[in-house]
This record gives sequence, structure tokens and C-alpha cells, in this order.
Amino acid sequence: MVDRVDDEPETVRVQRPTPVPVDGPLRKAVRGFGELMITAGLVILLFVVYEVYVTDILSAEKQDEATTALDDKWNSNTVEPVDPQRQVQYDLIDGQAFAKMYIPVFGPDYHFSIVEGTTDKNLEVGPGHYIGTALPGNPGNFSVAGHRVGKGAPFNDLDLLSSCDAIVVETQTTWVVYRMLPTTGEEAGWAEGKAKNPKCAKVAPLKDLANTGASPYAKTVGQEIVTPAQGEVISPVPHFAGEVPVAQQAALMTLTTCHPRFSDKQRLIVHAVLTMSYPKANGFVPPELKEQ
Repeated sequence: MVDRVDDEPETVRVQRPTPVPVDGPLRKAVRGFGELMITAGLVILLFVVYEVYVTDILSAEKQDEATTALDDKWNSNTVEPVDPQRQVQYDLIDGQAFAKMYIPVFGPDYHFSIVEGTTDKNLEVGPGHYIGTALPGNPGNFSVAGHRVGKGAPFNDLDLLSSCDAIVVETQTTWVVYRMLPTTGEEAGWAEGKAKNPKCAKVAPLKDLANTGASPYAKTVGQEIVTPAQGEVISPVPHFAGEVPVAQQAALMTLTTCHPRFSDKQRLIVHAVLTMSYPKANGFVPPELKEQ
């Protein structure tokens, strides 16, 4: 017997193409908005890369040029030993470096030349000295501004400084050592606590330093956050509106930068007090530079 062969063809299912949705106004608007967001995201990303990395490279070149010019000036001038009773004279020119700054706890590679002035152009070179404030080692308030993100970011880690940490300033004739003041929470128990650290031997709360009875330094602490409008932080006596004779003023150094990072809504402020000064000599390096 021969098996029956089914001659009926096998049924083939034909799949119809899915209809393409009509590209109406709503779909166009959504697609356009998405493309706009992607483009905006790329632009913001490129801007961040430029601000954080590219400007660092550009500022590093400008800082190197400023430092080279300062070294050339120092090496070309023969300066007599400094008379302790005589104020050092500075050749202050807007945008040009006149001193160098070191913060040992930030590592041996941390050093910047300080330029005169705090314009945007000045701060692209490095930390800038507030014109009219005191000069290194003098009574009053030697005040310096610096960027925290991009453009060299000299003050990126300023919030990591602790009381008694050294800030060393080098001039043509002198090494000047400042140390950060006690913070608000440390003042009450200072004598029984951190004051026993050898680094803190010449550091103490400044509340009654001027001995005027008005406590002109009552608000001067190691670190604070203020608004951009609070320019009194760089006054000869920070936050004090009265007059304090120069002879009774502390020799301070104030560092200012934006806060928080990537924002200019506030300012991070560090106040330090003069603790030591050394005349420069061949081969001499202040011991404070070796602190970590």
C-alpha cells in the first residue's frame, strides 16, 4: 500500500509590516526637546571640562611665567640684610608676583607665587593680594584670594586646614610664618587642649589681644563661612568697625575662596596669625616647611 501524499500546500503566514506612527506635532515636540537636552548636556560637560582642566593648564603656564619673572627680579637685585626695625619695601605692580606662598600640610609640591590684585585676570595667574591690605609680616591683615576650582585652584583644599597649620610666605628678604587660628569650637578649651601641641606654642584665641576692653578680635577665628558682601573679613581687624591703633593690631593673614565648590554663593575664610619670621640666607630653609 502506498502512503497517501497530501498534495495540499503548506500554509504560509505572511507578516504584514507594522504601521509607522504618524509623526504628529506632539511627537515632534518630544523628540526636539530630547535632542535639545542632549545637546545642552554635552555643552555643559564641555564647559565643566574646560573650567576644571583646560583652565588649570592655562593658569599653570601663567603661574610659571610669573614665578620665573619674580625669581629673575630677586636674583638681579642685591639686597642688604633686613633691619628688624625697618619695614621691607615692596615693588607692587598690578598682576605681577611679589611673594611666594607654601602650605606644608598640602605637600612639598604646594607653592604659588602671589600676585598683586584680585581681578579675574590676576586670579588666573595665581593667588591675589587684596590691594590696600597689609603686607607680609606687618601689623594688620595680609589678605589673599584664590580660586577653588579651575584656574589653578590654589585654594581647592582650604577647608582641610586645621588650627596651627603653617602658611609660609617667602619675600625677597624674609620667610614669614603664619599659623591658622583656633576655630570657634576650640576656643573655650584651648589652653587645656590643643595648645599643648608644640605647633600651637604661639597660637591662641585673639579675643583680648588689643587689650582695649572692647574685644575687637572677638569674631576672628580660624575658619568661617560668610557671604560675598561681608568684606569686613579682610579689614585690619576682621569684623570690627572701630579703630585699633596699628601698634595694637595683630599681624594676620586671611585667605578667601568660593564656597562650596563650583559655587560662588558664599566665601570660605581662613584667618592665621604671625608666629615666626626668619631673614633669608643661603641654604636656609624654615623648619616649618618640613611639617606634614
